[in-house]
Amino acid sequence: MSEQVIKDYYGKIIARIVTESNGNRVLKDYYGKILGRYDVNRDVTTDYYGKIVAHGDALTMLIEK
Repeated sequence: MSEQVIKDYYGKIIARIVTESNGNRVLKDYYGKILGRYDVNRDVTTDYYGKIVAHGDALTMLIEK
C-alpha cells in the first residue's frame, strides 16, 4: 500500500491518494473522509456515493478546495 500526498500552492495538504495492494486507489480529503475510489478492474472512478463519475482514473477531479 502506498500513499500520494496532494498539496496546494502554499504547501498545505489538501488530499491523499492511497493505492491498495490490488491496484485500486482511494482519494481522501485532509480529514480522512473518502471522496472517491478508482476501481482498476472496471476502469471507473466513483464518487463518495458510489456513482460512476468517469471512465479511467479521474480521482483528482473530485478534490474540492
